[in-house]
Amino acid sequence: MNVAIALDEVRPDALADASEAGPAPKRIVVAFGFWIFLLSDIVMFSAIFAAYAVLVRATAGGPGGAQLFNQTNVAIETACLLASSYTCGLMSLAVNARRQATTYFFALVTFALGAAFIGLELREFADMIAQGATPQRSAFLSAFFTLVGCHGLHVTAGLIWLAVMMAQVAIKGFRANVQRRLVCFGLFWHALDIVWVWLFTVVYLMGVRP
Repeated sequence: MNVAIALDEVRPDALADASEAGPAPKRIVVAFGFWIFLLSDIVMFSAIFAAYAVLVRATAGGPGGAQLFNQTNVAIETACLLASSYTCGLMSLAVNARRQATTYFFALVTFALGAAFIGLELREFADMIAQGATPQRSAFLSAFFTLVGCHGLHVTAGLIWLAVMMAQVAIKGFRANVQRRLVCFGLFWHALDIVWVWLFTVVYLMGVRP
């Protein structure tokens, strides 16, 4: 009875106002679209992970992970990327507080740690290729270079994005659209860290087992 009374009391013009309110705010649309992008990226990485899991033992008589992987080098790579995620979070806090100098500082540290990660990864690739472990050598190596290289390309794109965002902060300040882009960058960077944790576990830790 009470529900029927409540429905009777709803004004038709109120329903019309709600239907004519227009699209959602831009920050909600941007956030929704970016989450869809991140999820599609995760789906792509999942497919490459699955391919690697199938091909990890297909070494064609060549070297496997136990012979190729340098655990010390990989540990340093992991430390650099995880530390960059922390400094990226501090940068986000500085953006929310509108502290421009602090934002630049933590962005620079994040960039330096990300660049160190890429440098170590390129050195790892160069050492493997020097040993004859090229992507053409076996299905395992093809899957390895595809998976790790795809993540490295994402980190490189993130570094370029960060540099562009710092230029926008310098020119435009902390406008609403700049802050939205920095939030999206933070989500992207943290997502890459999550992917790397899985990659480190599946490829490097499990890959050195005999």
